[in-house]
Amino acid sequence: MTALTDLTGSPQQTVLDLRKYISIINMNKWRILSMAVLVSILAVLVVLNIQSRYASTATLLIESQQAKAVSIEEIYGMNSSQQEYYLTQFAILKSRSIAEAVVDTLKLKDHPDFAVKPGLVSTLKEMLPFIPVKDTEFTAEQMEFRAREKLITEFQQRLHISPIAKTQLVQISFTTFSAELASQVANAVGEAYIHSQLEAKLGITRRASTWLGSRLAELRIQLDESEAQLQAYREKEGLIDVEGVRGLGAKELARLSDELTEARSRKAQIDGFIRVIRQYGINNMEQLESLPEITAHKGVQDVKTQLVLTERRVSELSKIYGPRHPKLMAAQSELTAVQDNLHGQIRKLIAGIENEARSVEENVSSLDSELSKAKLQYQDVSLKETSYQRLEREVLTNRQLYETFLARQKETQVTSDFNSAIARFTDLAVTATEPVAPKRKLILMLVFIATVGFGILVAFALDALNDTIKSPYDVENHLGQRALGFMPELSHKKHQDLPLYSFFAEQQKQYAEAVRSIRTSLTLLSLDKPMKLIELTSSVPAEGKSTVAVNLAFAFGQMEKVLLIDADMRRPSLAKRFGLPAYQPGLANLIAGREQLEDCIVLDEKSGISLLPAGNVPPNPLELLSSPRFAELLKQLAQGYDRIIIDTPPVQAVSDALLIAKQVDAVVYVVAADQTRGTAVQSGIAKLLQTENNFSGVILNKINMKKMTQTYGDYSHYGYEHYHSNETS
Repeated sequence: MTALTDLTGSPQQTVLDLRKYISIINMNKWRILSMAVLVSILAVLVVLNIQSRYASTATLLIESQQAKAVSIEEIYGMNSSQQEYYLTQFAILKSRSIAEAVVDTLKLKDHPDFAVKPGLVSTLKEMLPFIPVKDTEFTAEQMEFRAREKLITEFQQRLHISPIAKTQLVQISFTTFSAELASQVANAVGEAYIHSQLEAKLGITRRASTWLGSRLAELRIQLDESEAQLQAYREKEGLIDVEGVRGLGAKELARLSDELTEARSRKAQIDGFIRVIRQYGINNMEQLESLPEITAHKGVQDVKTQLVLTERRVSELSKIYGPRHPKLMAAQSELTAVQDNLHGQIRKLIAGIENEARSVEENVSSLDSELSKAKLQYQDVSLKETSYQRLEREVLTNRQLYETFLARQKETQVTSDFNSAIARFTDLAVTATEPVAPKRKLILMLVFIATVGFGILVAFALDALNDTIKSPYDVENHLGQRALGFMPELSHKKHQDLPLYSFFAEQQKQYAEAVRSIRTSLTLLSLDKPMKLIELTSSVPAEGKSTVAVNLAFAFGQMEKVLLIDADMRRPSLAKRFGLPAYQPGLANLIAGREQLEDCIVLDEKSGISLLPAGNVPPNPLELLSSPRFAELLKQLAQGYDRIIIDTPPVQAVSDALLIAKQVDAVVYVVAADQTRGTAVQSGIAKLLQTENNFSGVILNKINMKKMTQTYGDYSHYGYEHYHSNETS
C-alpha cells in the first residue's frame, strides 16, 4: 500500500501496489508450484488408500389421499393436505424404528461395512500399553446394547431423506462401502416405512373397533333406560298426543279470549246507552227518539214511518175539513194512537236494552271465569310437554349416538382387512456403478489449489516479515536515500574469493555495465560539487563493500587516474586480493611515517589503477585515522590523482568510517541486497549524516538478477543484451 501526496501537500487515497504482490508471486512461483506438486502427490497416495463409497437412491410417492373402501377419516384424525403431514412422514422415514427394522431385516450387525472398529482409546492402549486407561466394566448385555446403539446411529448418519420440492416425492439415499448393500438398504427403508404405516393403520383400526364395541354396549343400555323413562312418564300423565292436547288448549284459549273481548265490547256499548237514557230521562221522548240506537231499531223505524204518513194525512185533511169534521178527528185520533205506539215501542226497546245489559254482564263474568280455568289447564299441559320433550330429546340423542357408533363399528370391521399402502415406489434403488466418494479428482484439484493459495500466503507473510533491502525501490522508499545503482551477484564457489577482474571478463558484460552505471551516477553528481575523494562503507561485514570499491575503481580507471585506498586497517583484504605480499607497506605505514609514499603505492598493470594497501595492521587504527597526518596525506594524494576511492570498515562495527567521512567529498553506502536488515542500514546512514552532510547515495550489491527480472521486468538485462548484440554484429 502506498500513500500518495498531491502538489498541494494534501494526502491522496492510498493505492494498492498490485505489482509488488505479483512480483512476490513471480519470484516464488517455482517454490509454490513445487510444494503444490509435492503435496498433491502425497494427496494422491492418501486418496488412493481411501475406501470408495457408493450411494443408491430410491424414490417414494407419499399419497396425499389414501385409497379406502369407506370414509373413516374421523378414526385416524389425519389431514394429509397439511404441510405438517409430509414433514411428519419425512421424519418417520428417518426415525429410529425404521432404522432398527432395516438393520434387523438385512442383518447389518454381521455385515463387514458395519464392523465395529477399535476406538482411539483402544488403539492408544494397544500402541502405548504404559499409558494408564480407566477401564469401565460393562456386562455382556450392556456391551451388546452399546454396540447396537452405535450401529443404529451410524446407520442413521448414512441415511439421507431428500424431499423433491413441490411434489409428493421423496428420495431415500444410503451411502456405504458396498454398492449392492446401498441399493438394498435404500429399498428396504422404503419397504419398512410402507409396512410400518400399514401396521400402524391396522393397529389403529383394531383398537378403534374394540373401543367402539365396548362403547356401543354402554350406549345401548343408556338408550334403553331413556326410552323406559319416557314411556313411564307418558303412562303416568296419561299422555297420548301431547301436541294435539296442546293445540286444543291453545284454540280454546283463543276462542274464550275472543268471546270475552266481544262481550266486554257489547257491555260497554250498552252501558253507554243506558247512561244517556238516564241522563235524558225515561219520559223525554223527543230526545230519546233522536238517539241512534233507538232510531236504528226496526220497530221504531216502522212506527215512525206510520207516524209520518198519519201526520201527512192529518195535515191534508185539516186543509179540507174543519176541526170538527169526523174525518179530521178520526185522523187526529189515529195520529195520537200512532204516537202512543211509538212511545211504547221506545219504552219496550229501553227495557230490552236494560235486560240485555244484565245478560251481557253475566256473560262477561262467566267467560272470564272459563278463561282463567283454561289458562291453568294450558300451563299444566305446557309443563308436562316440557318434561316430555326433555325425555324425548334424551331418547333421540342416545339413539343417534348408538346408531353412529354402530355404523362406525360396522365400518371399521369392513375396512380392517383393507390394506391400502400410504406410499409406493416410483423408482427402486439400483446398484451403483460409480462411487460417490471420495471425489478424487476434485480432492486433488482442491488440494493443489489450496496448496498454491497457502504457498502464496506464506510468500506474502515471509515478504512482510523480511525487512531487508531488496531493490532500488526499497532504497528510495524505505530508506529515503538516492539509489546510485545496483551490482549483480557474481557466482563463485563457496569459501573462495570473488574473481578480481570480473569487470574485464567477457562473460560478465552485464556486471561491468552495472558498475559503469554507478560510475555515471557519481560523475553526474560531481557536476555541482567536487567529488574527488569517495568513501565506501557499509553496515556490517560481508556486504561486498571491498568488491564494489575495487570494481568502481576499475570503472573510473578507464577514464581517469584513480587511486584505491584500503582504509580498513582492522581486516584488510585488498592486498591479498591483488596478490601483494603480507609485508607490503601501506596506509598505516605512511600515517605512522615509517615508509615513503612511492614505496607504499602499487600500480596494477592490468586495470591501470594505483593501490594503497592498508599496510601492517596497527594496534590503534582509530588513532591513526584521527591524526592530522591522515588529513594531510589525503590532500597530498588528491593533488596527484583524479579520483580516490577509499574502502573503509563497516559503520556498525567500528567508528573508523565516521572519522574518514569528515575528510572526503562523498560517502557511498554499500548494502547487500536481501541480506542486510533495513534497521541496520538506517542506523548506519543516520550516524554518517550526523557526522557530515556529504552522503551521496546507496549502492545495492549482490542483486539476484533472476529475481530482479521477475520483479522489475526485462529492462534489467538491457545492458547485457546491448553488448551481446554488438559482439555478434
